[in-house]
Amino acid sequence: MSDNVTAINHMTRRRSLKYGPLALVTGASDGIGREFARELARRGYGLIIVARRSDRLEALAEELASAHGVAVDVLPCDLSQPDQVEELIRTTAHYDIGLLVAAAGYGTSGPFTRIPVETELDMIDVNCRAVVQISHAMAKRFVRRGSGGMVLMSSLLAFQGVAQSANYAATKAFIQTFAEGLRAELRPQGIDVIACAPGPIASGFATRANLVMGMSQPASVVAAATLNALGRRGTIRPGLLAKALEASFTGMPRWGRTLILSKIMAGMARGPSRKEDSDTALSSGKPSLNPVDPI
Repeated sequence: MSDNVTAINHMTRRRSLKYGPLALVTGASDGIGREFARELARRGYGLIIVARRSDRLEALAEELASAHGVAVDVLPCDLSQPDQVEELIRTTAHYDIGLLVAAAGYGTSGPFTRIPVETELDMIDVNCRAVVQISHAMAKRFVRRGSGGMVLMSSLLAFQGVAQSANYAATKAFIQTFAEGLRAELRPQGIDVIACAPGPIASGFATRANLVMGMSQPASVVAAATLNALGRRGTIRPGLLAKALEASFTGMPRWGRTLILSKIMAGMARGPSRKEDSDTALSSGKPSLNPVDPI
């Protein structure tokens, strides 16, 4: 065990928190993931923050340590690469983590046939495979410790198919179902699981997914509401806008929801998603690994 791991475990064990001293947050360099990190630090959690860009993570770690006096470790990782995810799991094995926030992900928009299939498959890797891989490792640790919490990012798009964003909506449908099943399975063992299904969030998604987004809410509305609901609810739609959109669909058949949301996405899409993000435009063509959630 490294001196750094020993130090962060020692610093955080002094605090009495529901899910233990440490939280692991993926996608922490931007948007929703960054706001979760900020909210958890405000509540006194030590943090292990994960994303591709180490410079952004280092800046956030300095901000949180200065503002809240918490210990923060930075672990850069490309979640589209299974070997890097496995290394992340090995590296965190000796941390006393009690809470996982799996906020990393990205989306595409535009005609499915015009988006490179490699981009769509990478999105499945990041939005689904990496989440399962990390959740599996953390769930086993939480079972051994007899408690834990997991926040998985769903979306308003998870509850029906959506043209112009078919694959993204499907990845979020997977996460929604995955979270519901895990909650039922792990709750008797003292582990809380929640699916967070926000509406339009100003988290950089519009630029990365090449969308023109009208109304949206700041990412800060998501974190506090979701953490407050963890352990009490299985799914949360944080923010008034998300609740209003969901209420407007109440009683509507699934095909009707698909029709309406597909028209909305068609109006927002400017064409095939550009392979760039606030983490920089990637010459390799890798899409964003930052937390994103349009609707």
